[in-house]
Amino acid sequence: MDDVDIPEYFVCPISLQIMKDPVTIVTGITYDRESIEQWLSADQNTCCPVTKQPLPKDFDLTPNHTLRRLIQAWCVTNAANGVDRIPTPKSPLNSIHILKLIQDLRHPQLKSMSLNRLVFLASECEKNRKCMMEAGVAKAMVSLIVTCYKKNVSDGVHEAMHVLSLIKIPMAEINLLIYDLFDSIAWVLRGDKYNNVQIMKTHALLVLKSIVELASSSLLDRLKPEFISTIIRVLRENISNQANKAALQVLFDTCPWGRNKVKIIEAGGVFDLIELELTSPDKRTTELIFGILDYLCTCADGRAQFLAHSAGIAMVTKKIFRVSPVTDDEAVRILASICKFTATNDVLQEMLVVGAVAKLCMVLQADGSVSIKEKARGILRLHNNFWSNSPCIQLYLVTRHPTQ
Repeated sequence: MDDVDIPEYFVCPISLQIMKDPVTIVTGITYDRESIEQWLSADQNTCCPVTKQPLPKDFDLTPNHTLRRLIQAWCVTNAANGVDRIPTPKSPLNSIHILKLIQDLRHPQLKSMSLNRLVFLASECEKNRKCMMEAGVAKAMVSLIVTCYKKNVSDGVHEAMHVLSLIKIPMAEINLLIYDLFDSIAWVLRGDKYNNVQIMKTHALLVLKSIVELASSSLLDRLKPEFISTIIRVLRENISNQANKAALQVLFDTCPWGRNKVKIIEAGGVFDLIELELTSPDKRTTELIFGILDYLCTCADGRAQFLAHSAGIAMVTKKIFRVSPVTDDEAVRILASICKFTATNDVLQEMLVVGAVAKLCMVLQADGSVSIKEKARGILRLHNNFWSNSPCIQLYLVTRHPTQ
């Protein structure tokens, strides 16, 4: 292959490889389909890579069949030189095919086959997912899931959730079904008799995460306590890292709205978040846990639940400087809430014993945001009298920042 001269017009200008599926765009330049689709999928790329001409927002990629046949013939001719033959590419997915699959969902004998085909297509490539979204697949999947929930039957729910977890969900299309969808997802998460139950719950949480990210504040204000407690229960089950992250993101995004903080606390969320963190999860999981705890510790009941866990203060202290600057900031804010509103002598003594005070002093000396250093300094000043008399910490760590 190295000794074969490849005709220049067989080579994609982007990948610099022989084109497998040549397509021509509106500027007259031909590219390999996969390469130009990847180029166009990046938001900042709005010009032809070769001519630099602006491209219209939506335009067709025209298959260059003549060039493809020439490339295939050349490959066959040079097979003895180690050139592999390029297969004829499959026709791109179109909305007519998708609409036919959606219609087949109404027929019991075709439903399973149609759902499996939709899962395969959504898993295959971004081009397919975009086509499916535009053809209304999201609404069809939501309708199927809601119907199954209301009839208390699970047939097809797993596949429908899988499809929804892969494609973008246009909120405008499912607006009328959104409250039923939340109830349906909670129904799935409470179940334990499905096949592949862990995978199904993971898909359900991924769908929920994408919906919550786009949901209106009025929707997030009205979440049911049972819904919140279901999310906490799934965290308690510790299904998978992916499921945990999705559930935590949902809690983090819903915390600021309405009485959701109270609902999370009443469901025992603070205790379960600490327990999850004690399993030593990855960086992003820890950041989410600390972010939620930061929210919850602004409530008296949240602080009480935090202090009721024997490892709460020690866990937060241990993670400072061990995970990320984001976690450091959240940890200091958690300690600030505790020290400002719930600082009994026992709490202050515990902070000394587990090294929280020493860590706060280190925050002042380390690189970090001004606001977090001020938080740490404020904690030290507020309880300087208690800590300065203790033999549990070197005196200079406190006296370097005396009350002014």
